[in-house]
Amino acid sequence: MLVGAALSIALAIILSNSAHAGGALEARKLPMKFSWITCQPNCGGWVSAVGIVTSDTPRDFDEFARGRQLRGTTIVLDSSGGSVNDAIALGRRWRNLGALTTVGTSLQTNTAQELPANTAPVAYCESMCVFLLLAGKTRYVPESAHVRVHQIWMGDRANDAKAAVYAADDLMIVERDIGRLAKYTFDMGGTGDLLLLSLNVPPWEDLHELSREELRLTNLVTTDMIAQSDVPEAAMVELGSRPARDRFASSAVATEINSAPAKSTKAIAAMGRTGGMSGAAQPGQE
Repeated sequence: MLVGAALSIALAIILSNSAHAGGALEARKLPMKFSWITCQPNCGGWVSAVGIVTSDTPRDFDEFARGRQLRGTTIVLDSSGGSVNDAIALGRRWRNLGALTTVGTSLQTNTAQELPANTAPVAYCESMCVFLLLAGKTRYVPESAHVRVHQIWMGDRANDAKAAVYAADDLMIVERDIGRLAKYTFDMGGTGDLLLLSLNVPPWEDLHELSREELRLTNLVTTDMIAQSDVPEAAMVELGSRPARDRFASSAVATEINSAPAKSTKAIAAMGRTGGMSGAAQPGQE
């Protein structure tokens, strides 16, 4: 079974183009979109997942996945977070597919002979995106990617959390969703350190960026490489500034996703200064 995708890195092109940088920033603030990135003849491709998780996102992914052969595929994340319960539902879909996860922005590199797709590691995975990263059966974070965490909060009061008024029902919703998030974290193979680091940061403070040591402590990173070990021409490919060493192809196993999206609650990830949502379906301000 395929366990990777060739993600050759074009560092010279990343964000040197200001238009691309601005476009990527805006995309992270919009509802999540899924795209299939093809890089033939060098590899089979991967799924690009860019934007905020909303109540529509699990259903959108089901529609995207219908008719596609996504088992064992790589999913490349660039996201500012979003709805807690919908991110959990989406993450479980990805684990059922045996997907790999990483952080990056997909782009096209123009050359005289071909138009290969590349994944630039300078990207952000924040708040609930971190728990989507955790959904990968194998998880890789490039050195230049930014993974940031903080508390979940009431979405409609995240912009001014200190000044907002809260009822007992609000506290119940947040505590219930923390319980769901804890179960999900352990089901996905994460550690209590991830919850501890996240829940220590309130929405009125800057997000905490995980160090390389913390990425390993929380079990968000399971490998420094993405490999394919079960195909005949198996070889290892290092992702980062080093060149790719092998070609990857998409899986030939068709998958039908039948589970219905979980209901979204009011408790969502508030993004602080780096962007986020003020409700289940509306992106907030950067």
